[in-house]
Amino acid sequence: MPPVPNDGANVNQTPIVVSRDPQDIEDLLGLNPKIKPYANAVPSAVTKKAKKHWKRNDDKSENLNCSTCDPLYKNFDDIKHTTLSERGAIREAARCLKCADAPCQKSCPTQLDVKSFIGSIATKNYYGAAKAILSDNPLGLTCGMVCPTSDLCVGGCNLAATEEGAINIGGLQHFAVEKFKQMKIEQVLPPEVPAVTPESYKSPIALLGCGPASISAATFLGRLGYKNITIFEKEDYYGGLNTSELPAYRLPYDVVNFEIDLMKDLGVKIETGRMLSTDDISLAKLKDQGFACVFVGIGNPDPKQVPIFDGLTEETGFFTSKSFLPKVARASKPGMCSCKSQLPKLHGTVIVLGAGDTAFDCATSALRCGAKRVFVVFRKGFINIRAVPEEVELAKQEKCEFMPFMSPQEVIKGKDCMYIKFYKTEQDDDGKWREDPEQEIKLKCNFIISAFGSGLYDDKVKSALSPLKMNRWGTPEVDTNTMSTSEPWVYCGGDLAGVAETAVEAVNDGKIASWNMHRYLQSLHGIQVKETPRLPKFHTNIDSVDISVDVCGIKFPNPYGLASAPPATTCSMIRRGFEAGWGFAVTKTFGLDKDIVTNVAPRIVRGTTSGHIYGPGQGAFLNIELISEKTAAYWIQGVKELKADFPEHVVIASIMCSYSKEDWQALAIEAEKSGADALELNLSCPHGMGERGMGLACGQNPDMVRDICGWVKEVTTIPVFAKMTPNVTNIVDIARAAKEGKADGVTAINTVSGLMGLNMKGSAWPAVGKDKRTTYGGVSGNAIKPMALKAVSAIAKALPGFPILATGGIDSADVTMQFLFAGASVMQVSSAIQNQDFTVVDDYITGLKALLYLQNLEGAEEWDGQSPPTARTQKGKPAVSVQDIIGKDLPSFGPYAKERAQVIAEQKMNEDLLDHPLEVNRPASKLKSLPPKVAEVIGKALDKIGQYSDLDNREHVVALIDPEMCINCGKCYMTCNDTGYQAIEFDSKTHIPKVIESSCTGCTLCYSVCPIIECIKMVPRKGLYEPKRGVALGEDWKPRLPDLQLRKDLNTAVIQ
Repeated sequence: MPPVPNDGANVNQTPIVVSRDPQDIEDLLGLNPKIKPYANAVPSAVTKKAKKHWKRNDDKSENLNCSTCDPLYKNFDDIKHTTLSERGAIREAARCLKCADAPCQKSCPTQLDVKSFIGSIATKNYYGAAKAILSDNPLGLTCGMVCPTSDLCVGGCNLAATEEGAINIGGLQHFAVEKFKQMKIEQVLPPEVPAVTPESYKSPIALLGCGPASISAATFLGRLGYKNITIFEKEDYYGGLNTSELPAYRLPYDVVNFEIDLMKDLGVKIETGRMLSTDDISLAKLKDQGFACVFVGIGNPDPKQVPIFDGLTEETGFFTSKSFLPKVARASKPGMCSCKSQLPKLHGTVIVLGAGDTAFDCATSALRCGAKRVFVVFRKGFINIRAVPEEVELAKQEKCEFMPFMSPQEVIKGKDCMYIKFYKTEQDDDGKWREDPEQEIKLKCNFIISAFGSGLYDDKVKSALSPLKMNRWGTPEVDTNTMSTSEPWVYCGGDLAGVAETAVEAVNDGKIASWNMHRYLQSLHGIQVKETPRLPKFHTNIDSVDISVDVCGIKFPNPYGLASAPPATTCSMIRRGFEAGWGFAVTKTFGLDKDIVTNVAPRIVRGTTSGHIYGPGQGAFLNIELISEKTAAYWIQGVKELKADFPEHVVIASIMCSYSKEDWQALAIEAEKSGADALELNLSCPHGMGERGMGLACGQNPDMVRDICGWVKEVTTIPVFAKMTPNVTNIVDIARAAKEGKADGVTAINTVSGLMGLNMKGSAWPAVGKDKRTTYGGVSGNAIKPMALKAVSAIAKALPGFPILATGGIDSADVTMQFLFAGASVMQVSSAIQNQDFTVVDDYITGLKALLYLQNLEGAEEWDGQSPPTARTQKGKPAVSVQDIIGKDLPSFGPYAKERAQVIAEQKMNEDLLDHPLEVNRPASKLKSLPPKVAEVIGKALDKIGQYSDLDNREHVVALIDPEMCINCGKCYMTCNDTGYQAIEFDSKTHIPKVIESSCTGCTLCYSVCPIIECIKMVPRKGLYEPKRGVALGEDWKPRLPDLQLRKDLNTAVIQ
């Protein structure tokens, strides 16, 4: 008999109520959302006080008092607003429209293929993104961190015309190359460079200065195959001004070191302690020593001389940016040099003179050196500030004060301070700036930092540049289109050449110079090189991974093909697909002339499965398009032409007929004559064709499928694949019938029949004609991927070794691996191309090669594909564990944020900034064994996919929340309360959630809705899970299915 609540209990005992939560759960639900019955009414005075507790931004109502421990002193942690975590990068990349003739690329000095690398990030192909970046910009990581993107690529972003604004391109670039950096993979010569290079590539090449321009030029020359490249650097560190004048919180030294290592991978040598000067290296000496070509990239090494500062020294409190920033760098960038430098000791008030990027770097650095107040003073107005908005905003956020319209006239020394006398400046009607002596201002300060620019003033350096022709500014005269000088064997780039004002422009100077140096060097051997640059792309051993695969005796150059769908509408489209890199194509399905069709319009519409998303990135499409409107004769001729021009590519002819042996055999014979490599029998079109006795009408019947496959195999010699419909009870039965009919394999799956949605007038979309009628269409895209994966894996398990061409939601290399693991051999793609264009295949190819390579790479054992283990971050930056310091968790808002800042500041004060080992990138990671072939990973996951009864109900997990990563949204708490097991507490003050392990059932709902990657982890339960039955089972309970309902643990039967 069924158990009865309280059966046999004392009649006076309080009866059990199961439809109400007990008091402890009611208490836990205190902050759970409820629908309010009335309007909210709270006095503003109360809210003004309460809001301070929750603020995550600065509270402007508070006075900015100096504390005994300044929060910024010695804190050189990343402060960039653009820095992204993996979560942030994927979300931001998904916004990119990947525009035609993209303005972002046209706005980048190095012409970076921005939309390609952002598209790769969106598909989690971080190697592909980094390859695209480093191919055009060897300093891609540096530039991702420091580029003034608002004035370059971001300034051209078409999304700036929308409410959500432009893409964070710099942050995405930084993220992608940083992920590649973590792979520790070396650069190698491109395959087009011969192993044994000709004599013309052995000429000695010298580059002066190891800054961005020289690193870029040397890298591209190395990629071209030049073997004797030497950079001469006067300092004991690499990177030029990027290292010495960009603070660590903008550009840490390990980034420069990484890019130098990539350059050294190509055989470039660096000699430090060597400077351009009549005392050491000169152009004449280099020529005498046999150097055939020289690149000068020494920057503007000397500070601008300002008479009012004559006689002032660092001891009296005066710095130039050229003296101040290198001191800060040496004391805060581990690995930059072997010295143990100390930060400049500042205090009190610092005045920084200037309005460029360097001035603002000086200002924010001064705060980290002990300054209590920093004033940035400049001659013109706010709208004339030369620094990029990102730099200005950071200085403003860190409480630097700005003072415009002031021109310094005199420095007056005081007892313990200095005074600067300024005249106010004004702009007249002609636009000229004038000083007004009648408006005099005197400011008191403890230190002055002059950031008035730099130039080439050292006579020894100028003499060493002889015989170069100099311009009126005393620098080499340079052709800025070729970076050549008055001497044909000398090239110049970077600050010294007069065009570059940013690191990325210096990089491009080196890039342009490298091609013209190449042309000059080859001309010395009588070899003419075209003027249009053809510089090799970035290359690693990943790019040499073989992703070809054999299916039914056909060699596919790669596993990616155009599905029999809109991308294969015409033969010319297939041609363009092959030119883009697709390995195979399935023609749009064609039939006999008697079955010719005419489509309706509209017929292909965006899906709603991912919410209200407009533009690319659709999770699904729905179509009511029929088979090809073109004749069989057109396709037969087209296939012949394609096979003649692309013999290495695979063309599969897709054909469809009604249930007629004569028709199927006639069409199959003609299709094979075209030279097609295989046939795909479309037995699955879910709309329109079924009404004609074709497509779905045949594919849902195992007997018909068996017959049709048999008929075609009787008259053909090439492989035959039957295209499966998912609109059946059991797709395995259909696949088995195809195999019994002698089909060589199957394609799984075609689109899923569905109705995408109705508008609020009751009309569906697509709506055809005046009557706005519709029909059930085929749903495609990422939305059907789970169905496709199930179908592929089910067929692969039931019919081992039976080839499967997968289609349905394939939109990345990541997804490709999933289908390969599930048992598919090659991938057919349509919706992803509809979302973008044919070029997505490059992303898939590089991504798949990287995923296969990482399978056997040392150090990548814990990676998930191209994602390393998730680091603890907040706003994309490493999160400091205050729990480890003070023994309690603190959220990042209100008074807790202030307490966190104080704890971190105290820790920084006692920290040795140089006592952190440099993150090394070499030696590069090695392969433990060769990367697996595509064929070797097919079906790899099948033994892990089975029946529910195969699952072990003794090995449970519970949720564990990391409070340092938590953003306190409470999503885990809410989903656990209303769709789970009320196992998460939510603190009313800190909003830190905590899992009650005894109540957690390991359902994983909280993990699924958490917006922060790996903030919640599922960890093994310490003990055995004991379900809460609500009402106890009766003493006479007996399981109906003992093998399923009982579990064994240590030889003891445990009631399940």
